[in-house]
Order: sequence, then C-alpha cells, then structure tokens
Amino acid sequence: MAAANQSDPIEIFDTTLRDGGQTEGISYSVDDKLRIARKLDELGVAFIEGGWPGSNPKDAAFFEQARTMQWKHAKIVAFGATRRASVKPGDDTSVRGLVDAGTEVCAIFGKSSVMQVKEVLRTTLEENLRMIEETVAYLRSHGKRVIYDAEHFFDGYRLDADYAVRTLRAAVQGGAETIALCDTNGGSLPWQMESIVSDVIAKLGGSVRVGVHLHDDTGCAVANSLAAIRVGATHVQGTMNGYGERCGNANLCIVIPNIELKLGRRALPEGALAKLHDTARFVAEVTNFAPNDQMPYVGNSAFAHKAGVHVSAMQRHPDAYQHIDPMLVGNEMRVVVSELSGRANVVSKANELGLESVDAATGAKVVELIKAKEHEGFSFEAAEASVALLVRRLSPDYQPLFTLLDYRGMVSRHGDRSMAEATIRLNIGGHEVHTAASGNGPVNAFDMALRKALQPLFPQVKDISLADYKVRILNSGLGTAAITRVLIDWHDGVRRWSTVGAGGNILDATWLALADGYEYALTPAVQPAGARN
Repeated sequence: MAAANQSDPIEIFDTTLRDGGQTEGISYSVDDKLRIARKLDELGVAFIEGGWPGSNPKDAAFFEQARTMQWKHAKIVAFGATRRASVKPGDDTSVRGLVDAGTEVCAIFGKSSVMQVKEVLRTTLEENLRMIEETVAYLRSHGKRVIYDAEHFFDGYRLDADYAVRTLRAAVQGGAETIALCDTNGGSLPWQMESIVSDVIAKLGGSVRVGVHLHDDTGCAVANSLAAIRVGATHVQGTMNGYGERCGNANLCIVIPNIELKLGRRALPEGALAKLHDTARFVAEVTNFAPNDQMPYVGNSAFAHKAGVHVSAMQRHPDAYQHIDPMLVGNEMRVVVSELSGRANVVSKANELGLESVDAATGAKVVELIKAKEHEGFSFEAAEASVALLVRRLSPDYQPLFTLLDYRGMVSRHGDRSMAEATIRLNIGGHEVHTAASGNGPVNAFDMALRKALQPLFPQVKDISLADYKVRILNSGLGTAAITRVLIDWHDGVRRWSTVGAGGNILDATWLALADGYEYALTPAVQPAGARN
C-alpha cells in the first residue's frame, strides 16, 4: 500500500453496536442493532462492527439477519480475537465463528504489550506473534478482509516499542489490510499520539493502512483521533454519541465533522454530513439514552444563543458567534429566551417561530413579562411553545382558544387500589363545557378531562401525546410549600414542542403547562413554519 497523503479520504469504522454496547445501561435488542445499522449505512460510514458472533446468541442472530439485507455504503464487520495459545485457528470456536458470520470483513484483536502477553495471556512472546499471524492468515484463506486491532498498543509501545511493532508486522505478514492502533485504557495525550503514530507509519513503510481505536478516559479521544490523522492515519474507529465502556470511545459525531470541516478531508459520501444530527438523535432514541444537548456539532444547544449581546451581533452577521453554519451537520441555530434575554432575543425567537410583526416595543414587553414570570419560578429556555404564546397573547386581536373556569381533583385509595378523578369546566368559544375523567394519577386524570372537553371541537387532539412530564422543586428548603415547576414535552407524530408552568400547587403548575401545550398545537398562528422532529 502506498503511503497516505493529506488528500486521501478517512475510513470511518463505527463500533456503536459492539464497543458502544458495552456502555453501562445499554442493552441492544437484535432489532435495535439492525435499525441502528441501517441508519449508519444511510449516513455513509465505511464499516459497521456488528458484534462478536461467537460470544452470544444475540450477536449471532444479528449477523444472520444482516446477511439477508442490502447495504448501500457500509461493510458489516464481525469482531473476534486471535486464536488461543497452542490451538490451531481452525480448532478455535471463536475464530470459526468469524468465518461462519458470513461477513466480507472481520476485525480481530491481539495483544501488543509485553505485560499483557505475559501476565494476561500467560504465554510466550513468540507464541503471541504466531497467534496473530496465523489467525489473520486463516481468515484470509477463507476469503475475509481483515482489520487487525492492536490492543493496548500505546501502553505496549511505551513499554517495549520493538515488540509492539513486531506484533503489527505479524498481522501484516498474515495479510491484514488495516492496522488499528488501540489506546485501550484511554490514557494517551495528543502529542504522544502524534509521536507514536508517526513512528509506526514510518516503521511499517506504507505497507498497510494505519488507523486508531481510541478510548476517552482522559477526555482526549477526539483530539487524539485528529492528532493521528494529522500524521498519516487514514482509518478511525469510534461510536455515535461517544458511547463505550467506562468513559466511552472517540465520539464520531465530533470526529467526523472535524475531519471534514476543520481538516478538509473526506470522511462520508458527498452531502452526507448533513444527516449527522438526525443520526445522532436516532441512535440515542433507539438506545433509550437522553441526547446530550451540549454535544458539539449535533447537540440541540450547540448553536443555541442566550446572551442578548450575542443575538444582537448575530442579527448583523450570522458568523458572529458560530464557528460553522449549523446546517452543514443538519443542526439549526436557536435563540434561547430567558430573564437574561434582551429585545433582540425575543424578536429573533419570534421570527424563528414563524411569528410576524414582532417589533422592538413588543419584544421589550415580552422581556419584562418573562423576567416577572421567571421570578415566580417559570423557565422558558426549554419551553419554546410557551414563549410563542407569550408573544401571541400581546397581540391586540388575540382570543384565547379556551378559558379555565374551575377544576377539581380527587385522589382516593381503597385497600391496595388507588384512583384519581378530575372535573374541569371550560369556556370554549362562549360555550361552557363541563367534563370529568379518571386516570392513574391526578395529572393523568386532569389531562384526560381536558382532552375530553376539547376533542368534540378539535378532533386532532387524539394525535397529541405527552412525551415527557418533568417536575422540579425550586426552593426545596420550604418543603411541601415549595414552588413547583412543570415542564411538558409533546408530540403529534410530526412535531415536538415543550411548555412550562409554575406555582405553589402542582396541579396549578400542571394546568398552565397543559393549557399552553394544547393551545399551541391547536392554534396555527403560533406554530412555527418548521418544528423540529
């Protein structure tokens, strides 16, 4: 293989389904893995490591189903280890499992550290070299492309550089097409990465592609990946959202845009980078992990602006406080409205939400209203639907969709069975509507009664769902007399929105958030032109 140059594309090897699955709290089903793999293929990564087919029935089932699917961009990879000491590759069930997985590409790991060979494998240094070469050669003899993961390489290199490089040469001799240098314990720093990777590339003489597989125990996995690329690595392994054992793996949601937008190298097919935000959130959703809003590039707060000075400057020039156009990674600029906001925030947010004719004077009124309400316990940063309604309600022609006349809630318990009931009386278009409903708690009963009142006139209520209901106690020192803030996330199958309420009574706070949620959804004038899915 010819030596890499700075125009060569970078191979992206995604191990979300294997290494990412070792995250504490993650347990993928077979269907989860197939759905994520399909999404990664749409993104355009080069390799998707599906798991270890010899280790558990779930991974074996994944490879069985993956063989029947068509993949547009990615190669599905089966993962395993070198043969055991003193056992022929063909007699090692784990190695045979790689062959039986039916993938074109296999990734195997072997020991690079003298300490690991002697103390963990408890075999000789020469036997370890044979284990590596013979396993790679065996897989090659069965028509497999082989990526060799040099486990504990950087620690091993610092301990005995000569032996560590000999393990790589054994893999090359066996026929490996790529060598991935693994910072298995995650303890390396960027300048160490540059030094060692450049040494290895020079010693291997361009005979094989060199890449890295890095963990984030020092918080440097992304920086280390970029450092390796700077000195010639052309293959990077990592996970979506940085999932992985302990502190996680190199986060491909940050590595990939840095490669393309900062280093000027190709990592995905043309135009695919704009799918990154959607892919990151999809993987988080399937994994059942909350997305990290503060994640660079793809987090919902990555391009969110709260300071009034920043927003005012960005109205003059969009690059004033953004290092890239967020659309490049499929994200969007957001203005956050809070008690720290200025008029520019409110006017910008109103435009963002599709509300027209919001002038500076109206913006100033909204700012004062927000400051007063946040003093009462509200928080509008994550409740954009409530912000839209604040603006709308200042309009001279505003008419409320409905008005609460009164409500009553009852909770009772009979033996081991509890029940809740809510009665609600509304004014809807000049007509009084009186309904009652039961639920599995007072909030659910309240919601059901409100739905029952609204649905005859607004049948689309049936499509509206509460995605999340969060309660925060603000001044906890007051105990049960504390102010309660309620934040509700909503969706209707197409859009998502959030509303907020606050008060000394949890049901009063809930009512305010519920009422905003339904009014926002049912009043076209306060819905943004394009809400986030």
